[in-house]
Parts: sequence; structure tokens; C-alpha cells
Amino acid sequence: MLVVDDEREVADAYALRLRGFCGVETAYSGREALATIDEDVIDVVLLDRHMPGMSGDEVLAELTDRGYDGRVVMVTAVDPDFDVLELPFDDYLCKPVEREDLRVAIDQQRRILAYEVLGAYFSTESKRAVVDAQTSEQRREDHDGYADVVERADRLRQRARRLLEDETMLDRFEQIGREESPR
Repeated sequence: MLVVDDEREVADAYALRLRGFCGVETAYSGREALATIDEDVIDVVLLDRHMPGMSGDEVLAELTDRGYDGRVVMVTAVDPDFDVLELPFDDYLCKPVEREDLRVAIDQQRRILAYEVLGAYFSTESKRAVVDAQTSEQRREDHDGYADVVERADRLRQRARRLLEDETMLDRFEQIGREESPR
């Protein structure tokens, strides 16, 4: 999780409120936030809307352009108006935000992301498993895109395991047999 606020005291206070609840990084500008997201897998971003240099709205636009696949919660003193209808955020909290409200919003977004990642994993892994059952190892090694699918499935499985509190759904999916069909 990444807390982004140009006011260091505010960002650090949110990070402190989240200590022990989730792993937290802080960024004190939009540019710093984007650099952090480029370097690490960030699942949830708490983003201040009104920042000098690069506003939260501009950060949102850049995240969309880059295909960011996490969740964004705007945490700001800017009262929302109709302009928020066009912004690609997932939740909007008005400052000041109580510790419990912050935790509930983050937990909700983490759960939503977990199910999104799980769905992507199931889809990718189903394709890989069916190809495994129906083709030879040599054909898979010769296919250009197969290694990419395997790598994507592994990445998604790891992320789903990290995000999910209850891994039984993931475990049950992995037990489904996809044996080779008779020819």
C-alpha cells in the first residue's frame, strides 16, 4: 500500500495508523508516487487530490495511461463535486479520516483486488492447463507465447495468495483435473 500526500505530517500519520495492518510506503509528491509504483507492486494507493506540481487527478490519469492494476482511494480535503464522475478512482474519503474508516476502506479495496486477480489467474491458468494437457512439452517449448502465459499465471498466483486471507478457493481450483482427452 502506498500513501501519497504532499504534507509529510499527514502522509506519515496515515502510515502510522496503518502500521501492523498492512505494509505501507509513503510518497510526498505525485512524481515520487509514480516512481514507487514503477519499482514495486502496489496494490492500493491512498492519494491526496490537491498537491502542488502534480495533482492527484494528474496522478490518476498517469496511472490509467500506464495500465496500473491496483486500487486507488482518494483521501482529500477537496469536497467532491460532479467532476469526480470522470475520475478513475475506486473510493473517495474526505479528510479528516478516522483510523478505522481508513482501515475499512483499504481492506475493502484489497478484497476487491484479490477477487479481480483471482479471476485473472483462473482464466490464465485454465488456458495453460488445457494446453498442457493437449500438447507435447516440445510443442509448448517451441511456442512463442506459451512461456509468457506460464509466467503470467505464476505472477497472478503469487499475488492472489498474498492478497487472499482464505486460500481455499485457490487451492480447490488447483485441484481440478484437466487430463489429456482421448484421441
